[in-house]
Amino acid sequence: MKMVTRTLTVFRCAVGVFCALLVASSCAEKDVSVKNDLNLLVLTVASEKTDGYKRFIESANLNGLKTKVLGLDKPWKGGNMKSVGGGYKLNLYLNALEPYKNNDNLAVLLTDAYDVVLLANSSTILKKFTAFDAQIVISTERSCWPDKKLADHYPTVELDGYRFLNSGGVIGYASQLYKLLSEKPIKDLDDDQLHLTNLFLNTDVRKKLNIKLDNYASLFQNLYLSEDDVKMRLINKSYVLENTHFNSHPAILHGNGISKLSLNSYTNYIPNQWSPESGCSKCKDNTIDLSMLKNENYPIVLLSIFIDRATPFFDEFLEKIKNIDYPKSRLLLSFTTLVEYHKEKVDKFITEVGNQYNASFVFHKTPKENIHARHFVFSLCTSKSCDYLFYIENEVHLDNPQTLKILIENNKKIIAPMLTRPFKAWSNFWGALSKDGFYARSFDYMDIVNYNKTGIWNVPYIGSCYLMKGSILENKNTRPSYKEDNLDYDMAFSKSLREKQVFMYIDNQYNFGHLIDSETFDTTLKNPEVYQLLENRYDWELRYIHPDYIENFNPEKKPAEPCPDVFWFPIVTERFCQEFIEIMENFGQWSDGTNNDPRLDTGYEAVPTRDIHMKQVGLHKVWLKFLELFVSRLQEHVYLGYYSDGPPRSLMNFVVKYNPFGQASLRPHHDSSTYTINIALNSPGKDYQGGGCHFLRYKCKVTEMKVGWMLMHPGRLTHYHEGLEVTNGTRYIMISFVDP
Repeated sequence: MKMVTRTLTVFRCAVGVFCALLVASSCAEKDVSVKNDLNLLVLTVASEKTDGYKRFIESANLNGLKTKVLGLDKPWKGGNMKSVGGGYKLNLYLNALEPYKNNDNLAVLLTDAYDVVLLANSSTILKKFTAFDAQIVISTERSCWPDKKLADHYPTVELDGYRFLNSGGVIGYASQLYKLLSEKPIKDLDDDQLHLTNLFLNTDVRKKLNIKLDNYASLFQNLYLSEDDVKMRLINKSYVLENTHFNSHPAILHGNGISKLSLNSYTNYIPNQWSPESGCSKCKDNTIDLSMLKNENYPIVLLSIFIDRATPFFDEFLEKIKNIDYPKSRLLLSFTTLVEYHKEKVDKFITEVGNQYNASFVFHKTPKENIHARHFVFSLCTSKSCDYLFYIENEVHLDNPQTLKILIENNKKIIAPMLTRPFKAWSNFWGALSKDGFYARSFDYMDIVNYNKTGIWNVPYIGSCYLMKGSILENKNTRPSYKEDNLDYDMAFSKSLREKQVFMYIDNQYNFGHLIDSETFDTTLKNPEVYQLLENRYDWELRYIHPDYIENFNPEKKPAEPCPDVFWFPIVTERFCQEFIEIMENFGQWSDGTNNDPRLDTGYEAVPTRDIHMKQVGLHKVWLKFLELFVSRLQEHVYLGYYSDGPPRSLMNFVVKYNPFGQASLRPHHDSSTYTINIALNSPGKDYQGGGCHFLRYKCKVTEMKVGWMLMHPGRLTHYHEGLEVTNGTRYIMISFVDP
């Protein structure tokens, strides 16, 4: 008897689960016919035309939905909505339903606006609604809010369905919705979700009005605590939203609670926003064409430059600011410097070019005035009636002079050009936030920073460089703030915009420029940019690698070979050579040119020179990287068949100083290397007379050295050589013994 009872119990459980599966499946995607005379009206409440509101209306129009907005441009009377409130919304709905209170042929969708998008047309929505065989269907979520004590009063739900009512989405026949909202009055400041919850939990009301909950996300998808259930799938070349937990395709997507950021991310793709085939379908909508304007009619822009840290390659930064392609008569130029290191160059820049602009301002501040100085620029923009504020920090290099024009033409309230650190995934935006408000990697972050996906993206954080409309600063409801306890200014800025429901966008349709890495920049060093190869390779190459370096690999050209197996290459710029010499002379501790050399492990130098080693001036690692990136490629190009295992090795990297008052020449010798490089740091005939390299076996001399050019020759056995005498002035050369 016990065995039979147990078997029946298992059978009943199995049948219960099976039936629940059928119910979930049928409610999710049941194909039912809709009577021909049933129509759909969408009612929503919005007091302001926020970015979220505009997105909602766009999604409704895209799906051809008849929509009526209640309370627009009127004071919101439903409280601050940060805790409870919203009864005002239900009262607006009740008044709007009055004309339809006897209409059984009209279905009405009541939905929030700022954090909702509509994903289906009226036919699909009505099919999903009628599949419930209910008079009213209300959306659900996993959280019982605002009164957790009511959780036990809800009907149980199979298959981990969403059990608790969410007031952000309700659909029903107009007559029944009117009866529901007339059932019991609610004050404007009372909580709308608690009110509907109590009505639903009243069994008599629930049965009388035939109210059901959308427990399996057939029609409504509330994201809060359910984000893991939701995925986007590519179907018929377009992205669609799918609840993978219930195998459903919801028609109304609601980013309730903190899930608004997930909603923003999804709506970069849906409805019909982006696809692999067509890319960004909406990026050209509502844009501005500046080419149609005369210069005097261009918008007025305050170019706000913030120098808030010492950064390398500042000369290039200033040059790119000057090269921004925009009528200077329509630009107000403002420099705010918070660090002493760059103030002199800023003043010089303003003196030289400031009068080309409509107006120019320089504010030298202390680091303690960081936040105040940023807010002051907002006031400067409004006082000058600027149309836009273009904010740029000195880590930003705008390589594309068209950046400002492109951003203005996008016609967004606030938009940033995507900027990354070259060769790194670091950028000026975040694709997602962690629960504590810090950086989190979004599912599409790497695709965006690598330009695998291009478009204009709604993101939760931007920094370093962005364009804001002046109207944002004039309106207290949208004006951002750089100050919030325990947050850096950039995080506070983005958080304030999120809270004010102002969407931030990043544009990666073009290559706008890049970011400098200033973390290791040591201003106590002489010519500190020379030390930045590892951190800022891109800018280091532009400043210091010879512009003809790439021609060394031109298959149409043969490398210069002044002596047998001695090759000559342009490799570094004159600026590099000059700054390198300055570093050595600033250090000043030249060796004495004797065989006794405590810098070496053996303490003995067989062929001594007056020199300074790279280790002495902190450039050893930088120089090894230089050999790897720029020298070894040339070696492999001319000495065919020789490949070192891994990066080139070099223990001896040093600058030699020749002059008649110290060491004027160097006796014949072999180098302890597989090959040697010799870079001329200054010019014969101009900086010194005499000098050069004599390869004795080949009776060949190289005396007309070119600044920034490198001799490369074998070290051992074959290329016995000497340093020729310098008769006047001082000769500097950079030497490396590679692969000893």
